[in-house]
Amino acid sequence: MTNRQIVVAELPKGELTPANFKMTEIPMPEPAEGEVLLRVILMSIDAANRSWMQGATYRAAVKAGDAMPTYAICEVTASNSSRLKAGDVVAAEATWSDYVTMPAHKVEKLPKVPTLSNLMSVFGIAGKTAYHGLMSVGQPQPGETVLVSAAAGSVGGYVGQIAKSLGCRVVGIAGGQEKCDWVMEQFGFDACIDYRADGLFKALRAACPEGVDVYFDNVGGVILETALNLMNERGRVVCCGAISQYQSTAPVGPRNLPGAIVVKRLRMEGFIVMDWAHNDATAIRAMRGMMERGQLKVTEDIVEGLENAPAALIGLLGGDNKGKRMVRVSADPS
Repeated sequence: MTNRQIVVAELPKGELTPANFKMTEIPMPEPAEGEVLLRVILMSIDAANRSWMQGATYRAAVKAGDAMPTYAICEVTASNSSRLKAGDVVAAEATWSDYVTMPAHKVEKLPKVPTLSNLMSVFGIAGKTAYHGLMSVGQPQPGETVLVSAAAGSVGGYVGQIAKSLGCRVVGIAGGQEKCDWVMEQFGFDACIDYRADGLFKALRAACPEGVDVYFDNVGGVILETALNLMNERGRVVCCGAISQYQSTAPVGPRNLPGAIVVKRLRMEGFIVMDWAHNDATAIRAMRGMMERGQLKVTEDIVEGLENAPAALIGLLGGDNKGKRMVRVSADPS
């Protein structure tokens, strides 16, 4: 029996293409002592996948020939550890594969929930990133204006809904009027601006007449530069990602640094969701409560089939997803 696996055929020079990946078949892995064999069910598709190909970040760089790393929800199919048993559902740092082996102490047993994919979206990386970044870094107060880029993406929609539940005015930025309309209708944003249209600064200034107190940045580049010009004194900029930069061979950074930060006394802070893992239970409890009160809608964008993972990532980088994108590799446990 063999195991399908998608590897990086060659590192991209510029925009990612299907030619950068290759499907391979390798022998079925067998768990060593203290390890478990995992059947991959759902794989997270994130802009970070692309950034890992550019060099070392908060993890080692992905090189040509490597199986593409991913955060995944998996089922234990065989165990050589007393920590886990066959049938347990776990989260793991896996690869784009049908099966992987992992040391049992490096995987996290997941709770039972009615909808397994929610552990990847609202109760997973996307929801926890939104909650921790907004609440612990952005620290919004009722009545403040919160601006969020990539508002139709996996994180941005949750950021806006959490901010609305706190009594903030929420303005999104998304690509295309259809997406902007969807963000307002689906998530209840007060406004959403199409960054592809002319006059971004004027449109944002009109949508944020009292200025911006918290900017949740998922894109970097020119949009970050524009947002900095709209910040109020003592504003907070939450740096979550820079998707506009990942496909470029000549990234563009804000030209108004450090002047804007000094003059407006801004706080600009980056974070990784794992930094706040000690608050995960609080985040999940809060978001579960918002869901029960009808304040938080869950959107998921599930692509079927391991073989479609490269196209799913390329599409995400082009902005064609709505909500948390993931790839289904196999069926949920029965």
